[in-house]
Amino acid sequence: MIPEGHEIGQGWRAALAALALGVTALVIYGLFSSGFGRLPRAAVPTPEPAPSQAEPAPLAEPDRPAAAGAGQPSPVRASGSGALWVVSGGFWLTYLPDGLARSGGEVTASAARARFGSASRFVEVQVEHGTVATDWGAYRKRITVLDARATTVRGRPAVAGRHPGGGRLIAWLERPGTGAWIRVSDSLSSELVAIAASVKAPVGD
Repeated sequence: MIPEGHEIGQGWRAALAALALGVTALVIYGLFSSGFGRLPRAAVPTPEPAPSQAEPAPLAEPDRPAAAGAGQPSPVRASGSGALWVVSGGFWLTYLPDGLARSGGEVTASAARARFGSASRFVEVQVEHGTVATDWGAYRKRITVLDARATTVRGRPAVAGRHPGGGRLIAWLERPGTGAWIRVSDSLSSELVAIAASVKAPVGD
């Protein structure tokens, strides 16, 4: 026969065990519902705003000067830049010393010439096309230059020296079939290289 106190002790132990089991289940449920023990979720980067599909505005090109009329090389004004002194439709200057106005010129089928300034302070420009300027050797023989020295104009073969009629001269082959020379008065000799460097003679336009 089991003593009465022994049955009561087993009942309490069973109740305590059930209570402990319930508490353990609640603790485990609380831990997992809070996210404890789960692997962290990979961070999803915030997408950057899509770049605008609008095409950028094209850069404005400087205006090309209109071809000068026969015997009328002339300066024209381009937007945002200085004056352009036209010698022919495909040959012009972007620099001349101050105070030089056009004083003469001529345009033919094979050449164009322009003169700026006065008898004592002047710039003369001539551009020639065709067989006279097939290559540098042929064009060089055509130009008389005293005290000549070899040089370059914007990377092109050139010769510089004194003009037989006075003043300084620089001549070069712009490209096969096109030769040019610039003569300045002695008073503008220091400007000769800058004037030659300012020449614009686009190819194929």
